[in-house]
Amino acid sequence: MSTCVTVSRDLDEPLAGTAATATTWLLLEQPGPWGAKALTSSHLDPALGRALEAAAEGTGVRIALIRRPGRHAELGMPPVRQVYAAHTAPGNAWLHTATTCDPRQLLDLDFEALGSGDHRTFGAALRGRPHPDGPLALVCTNGKRDRCCALLGRPLAAELAASGVTGAWEVTHLGGHRFSPTTLVLPHGYVYGRTGAHGVKEILHGVQDGRIVVEGCRGRSAWERPGQAAELAVRSAAGEFAAESLSVVATRGTAPRWEVTVAHTDGRRWRVAVAQGAARPPRPESCGAAVLGAPARMDVVAVRALTRAPAALAG
Repeated sequence: MSTCVTVSRDLDEPLAGTAATATTWLLLEQPGPWGAKALTSSHLDPALGRALEAAAEGTGVRIALIRRPGRHAELGMPPVRQVYAAHTAPGNAWLHTATTCDPRQLLDLDFEALGSGDHRTFGAALRGRPHPDGPLALVCTNGKRDRCCALLGRPLAAELAASGVTGAWEVTHLGGHRFSPTTLVLPHGYVYGRTGAHGVKEILHGVQDGRIVVEGCRGRSAWERPGQAAELAVRSAAGEFAAESLSVVATRGTAPRWEVTVAHTDGRRWRVAVAQGAARPPRPESCGAAVLGAPARMDVVAVRALTRAPAALAG
């Protein structure tokens, strides 16, 4: 029987402009099984999960649960849990780490400040510090959301961990089940789909060198979906892969058409026309969906350079 992943792949559904949106990611280690809505249907106190959801709403912070790859039988809660916070906006991308014996400490965070990129609240509430060990690769493995995430995500996460990728974690939900296995790479916040272990390792090596891999990329979570598609189109057109070189500085229009302005740190700018269409023919957006859908797709219609590189750089 076909899965949502095989149908999406067979129909060559484009990846660009499909990433979840979040300026800041807040990740809490929570071993054991996860339900479809993991913050309130795992072994985390559901009252705490609801309080965290309410605190983060409208702030740009997206909260997810993480666990180490492997078997997930409930063997008791660890006395100390890992916590990460990562801000994804260019020019202020950072990844901080902390540990906690009491997840209720997360409610002491200033979520508005965290969403705007101020890491001081993370340091004050949890004694957080910059993460010293390179980027994180977070693979969606929540089979309660979609079986493809478990069938494809868990083997990928396990292979990454077994090959020595210390930043490999399983994560509860990244959206886009039909692009499984899906992987979020922090601190820059680029999300990837349909990528195997070798591809993820190349992506992580690129991040360590300050570069972004465009192949298989769904977009940077700092941007809304038209901006995600526009930024990736400019990277491909200009051959620009430095991680922090491009920013989405303006988005004009409403669905189904936008004009997005993408700026380079060297002064160059591009105007990108993005059109929203419906993916045809109808297909399952998730293996658990009762009806077929026509998910929105972001199509880049045109990329136009507005300014050239300064002479000293162009020469």
